Amino acid sequence: MKGMVIYMGKIIAVASGKGGVGKSTVAVNLSVALAKMGYSVGLLDADIYGPSVPKMLGMEGSQPAIKGGEGREMIVPVEQYGVRMLSVGFFVRTGDAVIWRGPMATSVLKQLLHQAEWGEPDYLLIDLPPGTGDVHLTIVQELPVTGAVIVSTPQEVALADAVKGINMFRTEKINVPILGLVENMAWFTPEELPDNRYYIFGDGGCKALAEREGIRLLGQIPIVQGICEGGDKGQPVVTNEHSITGKAFMELAHNLEEVINERNENMPPTKQVEVKVLEVV
Repeated sequence: MKGMVIYMGKIIAVASGKGGVGKSTVAVNLSVALAKMGYSVGLLDADIYGPSVPKMLGMEGSQPAIKGGEGREMIVPVEQYGVRMLSVGFFVRTGDAVIWRGPMATSVLKQLLHQAEWGEPDYLLIDLPPGTGDVHLTIVQELPVTGAVIVSTPQEVALADAVKGINMFRTEKINVPILGLVENMAWFTPEELPDNRYYIFGDGGCKALAEREGIRLLGQIPIVQGICEGGDKGQPVVTNEHSITGKAFMELAHNLEEVINERNENMPPTKQVEVKVLEVV
């Protein structure tokens, strides 16, 4: 499968140092926001053990079509809100635990990458599992990742793990540019009081981290009741781009577009990692 040529425009890894920071929420809403801007967008749910993208996009229970092509069967990504997506969640029953060893998980991931009709998307976003591990290494070995977006909350424990994620991509053997940091759950804003902000997880943590690491703070996403309800109902909040969180995600998408253009003007394309074994601390 490695030898098959697939075209991807800008490949964005969406990562987090720990779980529970809203990484998938950011990946889904960012994908829809880019589609609303007129781009062709693909979204790969690479969170093998906790796939949530199908539910967040209202496609839980869907089955991607399989068709013949180039001498073998090909998987046709499911499309919703202008985003073409694939997830291991489409191939396991809802509620079943995915109990796979590392090699099996990476084999499935390679299939979703190379045996799928992604077409020629302007953006391919990859929702990575939390932390660092086999899946992350597989992605950088299989694809020339344009850059990584790190998602964190303002809490110190989350910020400490975000640094590990940043350092993983910056290691000499991986060397994937960090496009920026997204602060999720930046503050709580009641929808009926949009001018009120309550910093329940702390104030300014991601901004300070971005300054220390010399990276850009791409966006700050507030907590409102609608963001949770939207994910549960399969209707991303960015579909209402005039809402508080809708505006925040659209601003994030525009900032990402800008920083990628700057990255491509000033840096060479990222190369796939070719070493077979990597040690990432």
